[in-house]
Amino acid sequence: MTQNTTQNTTQNVTQNTIAADSTSTATPAAPLRVAVIIGSNREGRFGPVVADWLLDRIRGRAEFEVDVIDLAESHLPTALSYNPSPETLAELGKVTPKLADADAFVVLTPEYNHSYPASLKNLIDWHGVEWQAKPLAFVSYGGLSGGLRAVEHLRPVFAELHTMTIRETVSFHNAGALFADDGTHKDPTAANAAAKSMLDQLHWWAWALRSAKEARPYGS
Repeated sequence: MTQNTTQNTTQNVTQNTIAADSTSTATPAAPLRVAVIIGSNREGRFGPVVADWLLDRIRGRAEFEVDVIDLAESHLPTALSYNPSPETLAELGKVTPKLADADAFVVLTPEYNHSYPASLKNLIDWHGVEWQAKPLAFVSYGGLSGGLRAVEHLRPVFAELHTMTIRETVSFHNAGALFADDGTHKDPTAANAAAKSMLDQLHWWAWALRSAKEARPYGS
């Protein structure tokens, strides 16, 4: 009885020590880079209002560093090319390094005619390996649907690119009525809680995938 008790105690101490060591090394060595993509380039767009709200929440978390890709400032041609012109290379230079350096993405999309904007699909199609083995979260806005149909159309597109889409989303239904003239959310409690859940998941997946790729390169 005494021997078994001693063995069990020793085993438990060893297991607890291993678990503690595992926990102590579970913190990322460096902040995770998140590229926030503002998907609309439409005149009179509402996206910047939602983007400012979103960026405040991401920048409030020390584990993230943020890059912004605003597609209103990008002018990639819709004709894809394996030999881009100097003008196109200059436009790619505005966005490709940010995508390549990102550990994770947040796509902010409206819903146009039950789907996502052409500007967003164009950015996606100009790139490939930059999307691979990284997590991506969605924030959407629109009318009654809150942009969720755009999100569901985007999920299989990113699946084809080996991108891990996060289950939790943040959606703004009848978005124009939710924000005051100064851009602040009128009743942010539910939206803040949704954003926290989404960003918690994004952080977990970004850390896990970055760690996995450091141990073993991803092969698509």
